[in-house]
Amino acid sequence: MKLTEKYSVDRVPADARQPFFGIALVHMGMLTALDQFMLGAVLGHAMSYSDAFIAITVGSCIFFMATAGLGYAGMREGVSGSLLARWSGFGNNGSMLVGLVIAVSLLGWFGVQNSVFANALDYASGHKLGFQTAAALSGLTLTLIVAFGFKALRLLAKIAVPTFAIGIIYSVTTLINGHNSGVVIAAPSAANPLFLSDAITMVVGGSIVASLITPDLTRYYRNGRQVTLMTLLTILVGEYMVNGAAIVLAIMFNTADIVIIMSQAIGGVGLVVVVLSTMRINDINLYSSSLGIANAIQAFSGRRLPYVIITVTIGVLGTTLSIMGILDRFVDLLNLLGILFPPIISVMLVDYFILKTDRAVLDDSRALNRLPLDSQTRKTGWKAIVASLVGALTGYYFTMGIPAINAIIAASVAYLMLERFRSPCR
Repeated sequence: MKLTEKYSVDRVPADARQPFFGIALVHMGMLTALDQFMLGAVLGHAMSYSDAFIAITVGSCIFFMATAGLGYAGMREGVSGSLLARWSGFGNNGSMLVGLVIAVSLLGWFGVQNSVFANALDYASGHKLGFQTAAALSGLTLTLIVAFGFKALRLLAKIAVPTFAIGIIYSVTTLINGHNSGVVIAAPSAANPLFLSDAITMVVGGSIVASLITPDLTRYYRNGRQVTLMTLLTILVGEYMVNGAAIVLAIMFNTADIVIIMSQAIGGVGLVVVVLSTMRINDINLYSSSLGIANAIQAFSGRRLPYVIITVTIGVLGTTLSIMGILDRFVDLLNLLGILFPPIISVMLVDYFILKTDRAVLDDSRALNRLPLDSQTRKTGWKAIVASLVGALTGYYFTMGIPAINAIIAASVAYLMLERFRSPCR
């Protein structure tokens, strides 16, 4: 699949839809990447096997519902996630906020991934290069690759998905075969254990941004079966294989540092895999972040800012975050995303599939292969915004149960109640 900004604020027409595998590979790349491996390493370093896999399973169920639902809507309407929000409760200005939230979160992910890239480069140089220099070089180089489309390097980055998977399978198989089974099964007690509820929210936080930007990819699909199969494959490979392997390796090496894990597991090849994987996922981060910013600018001013300018700006900001040490706040970032994004997604799903407030307008405009007119689009979906805030605050302050699920339930109930009293004006 060739990612393109051509339909950043338009519907993808029927004749531009793509085959299944290319899109599925890109989507799997979101979760067969270092952020998921990092998450698994954190879980393995702080939990037992059973609790870690319970957290993965519950988090995967939430991910499936969110991803399959939004993915189907994106496929049906042929629009990106941030654009879909305009006609899923949030309105024109509300979708601008959603686009900005997506862009800011992906900016954070870019910084985290680039930090890992920089650590690998610094490690390979024997720490002669220095982290900050390595972070600046890797971040700016990748930004130029995505912005100006150096095809050879982007093709090399796409190799990262299967290479990363093969490297993980090889590492786990080799290490398990070389150890007594009792050593592998017996997980050491963690110095800083995680509560199961917090771990589930972290799992959700590690994947939920992928749910919200799934329509960016599924808008190129032709039917719902493709969306469902893609989601299941992503969960199987990303959540269970990548996370599961990281849990085992983190326990065996007694560390959550993935650069150390990969370099000790498969040597220099491990560092190459780290670099390629970072290139692949940050390619997606910059692409979807640019779509979100493009939607926000278009919604606010009616102008279409060039894709290259948006991408370079985001890349520079993300590189700056990595230099400033965002990797040290990785767990905090996961917890924040785990309570911030689920309410937004739940409001969108409730509006699109249950209330269907804009479905007639979408159906009419889809038949004409265009977006609904401004006069047919609500200006600001205040109730959706308020319900999302209620959900996020509930997830943050209500400590009983699982924060991510609390946020989803609170936002859904709040939105349904608020919409009961909606006025007939748009």
